[in-house]
This record gives sequence, C-alpha cells and structure tokens, in this order.
Amino acid sequence: MRVGTERGSASVLMAGVMGVVVLLAYATMLVAGYAVAYHRARGAADLTAVSAAQTFRSGGDACRQARRSAADNGAGLLSCTVVGDQIGFVVTVRVSIPTPSRVTGLPGRVEAEAYAGPVR
Repeated sequence: MRVGTERGSASVLMAGVMGVVVLLAYATMLVAGYAVAYHRARGAADLTAVSAAQTFRSGGDACRQARRSAADNGAGLLSCTVVGDQIGFVVTVRVSIPTPSRVTGLPGRVEAEAYAGPVR
C-alpha cells in the first residue's frame, strides 16, 4: 500500500468543477442578455407603433415619427408600413436592438414587430 499517491487529486477535481460552473454561469448570462434585449425590442416596437399610429391619425407622417420614436427608444427602425385611411388603418413597424453578445456565430441584433391602429 502506497501512502500519499493521491495527494492533490481533489485540487484537480475542484478545478474541473469550477470550470464547469464558470461555463454554466457564462451560458446563463448569455441567455439572460438575449432575453433582456428581446424585451427591450418588444417595448421599443410597441411604443414606436403606438406613436406612429397617433401621428398618422393626426395627419402626420407615421414612418418619420416611427423612425424618431425607435431611435429615442434605442432601437433601429427596419420597416414601417401603413395600410388603410385615417379612419381605419394599421401601422406595422419592425425594429431591432443590438445584443450584448460578442460570441462569433450568434446574432448581433434582436428584432421585434408591432402593430397599432385605432380602437373601435
């Protein structure tokens, strides 16, 4: 029987466990970053659509207002369409928000779409 041949083996095991814990923590933070970016994009899209619809109903340029409102909410306007007349219409906007991830192969932006129009 040899005494002391396994000395330090717990240190190697703990280093491996800590590596796994760090990797899981990084993955969790990555997913959380995308979730926050998606919620920010949804909020920006909703606010942009409502703002554009109100402007269109008042006789203004809905898409110009959508571009301004998206920028004010930290998003970029990807598309804006208005269907209908001033009585019955729907404004559709699509916005994007950059993600905090710098991982190669993952998307750098999150997109969201929203609709707004008059309530009947």
